[in-house]
Amino acid sequence: MSRPLHGGNLRWAADIAGCSPSCILDFSASINPLGPPKSAITAIQTHLDTLTAYPDPSYQSICQVLSEVHRLPIDWFLPGNGSAELLTWACRDLAQLAWTGVLTPAFADYQRALKAFKAQIRPLPVDLSQIHQQSSSDLIEQALQGASQFADSAQAGLLLNNPHNPTGGLVSISQIEPFLEQFSLVVVDEAFIDFLPANADYSLISKVQDFPNLIILRSLTKFYSLPGLRLGYAVGHPDQLQRWQQCRDPWSVNSLAVMAGIAVLEDQAFQNKTLSWLPPVRTELMQGLVDLGAYPLEGAANFLLVQTKVSVPMLQELLLKHHRILIRDCLSFPELGDQYFRIAVRTQAENQRLLTALTDCLPQLSV
Repeated sequence: MSRPLHGGNLRWAADIAGCSPSCILDFSASINPLGPPKSAITAIQTHLDTLTAYPDPSYQSICQVLSEVHRLPIDWFLPGNGSAELLTWACRDLAQLAWTGVLTPAFADYQRALKAFKAQIRPLPVDLSQIHQQSSSDLIEQALQGASQFADSAQAGLLLNNPHNPTGGLVSISQIEPFLEQFSLVVVDEAFIDFLPANADYSLISKVQDFPNLIILRSLTKFYSLPGLRLGYAVGHPDQLQRWQQCRDPWSVNSLAVMAGIAVLEDQAFQNKTLSWLPPVRTELMQGLVDLGAYPLEGAANFLLVQTKVSVPMLQELLLKHHRILIRDCLSFPELGDQYFRIAVRTQAENQRLLTALTDCLPQLSV
């Protein structure tokens, strides 16, 4: 089996570790370890009878809840089969433009979706050689400043994620807003933004009614630990979303995903629990990595990008064979090379298990 481009490939990891996939402790996929919420499981169990009927193709029920959560009219939302499906449609629109600016390193699916429609990609490099002197957020801001210098940006698009993947850095609304005036289409992937504190004002959803050239992509699988269910949504001008709806396959979101989505969107207790849990556990994990001689970037999401002095593919293999732990190598980010890895923030006990395993494996590669 070939090396995976994404995290969470437990079959590949289990083949290396020589065990069942269920025995792997997965740090490679940035999924909330506190979920799935009981509300989602209950919603699925109590709506099994819906499997005998086709879903409502307009998804009015979940769009109504999204409307209440985000205080926007119902037709400004489009649910999708994970945010990945909606990214594909956004990239189809971006490909119609002269070029699309993408911060690099970037989530591998951006390249996949843009290249599928033969888009012209213009990289906006984040200079990670300066990461020891400046924060990832500052370096992202500098990369974006480079985009503002292009004279032909009025015929171009911009694809961003906030928080940035893989660094976890943030871009403020005020930093992005000038690009909404400058570029023909701006797509902001907010897949990890739910992990920010409730009072953190970084989402661009508040700006969609002011800028018809703005599209926001959101995920309901990472924060709520439902990646196997596949559910996300887009926020944007109704005309744009209606064009996507007319072109895509019918019933792309199944009925159980809809009911689980409604349940988790209304699950304030789970949201509060996650937002209370994450900051101290993330800080503790960062300090543990520093104590081992690694360099974790200070990110705002539920994952950490970590720089090391060893070969990460070799470290990944040792961790699997000797500890049944999977970390995410960063080979799918060509700008990073083989001395970076990305890990999810998991429970305190699981994080300690990882640190103990690294204590064992890192010296073997430093000789």
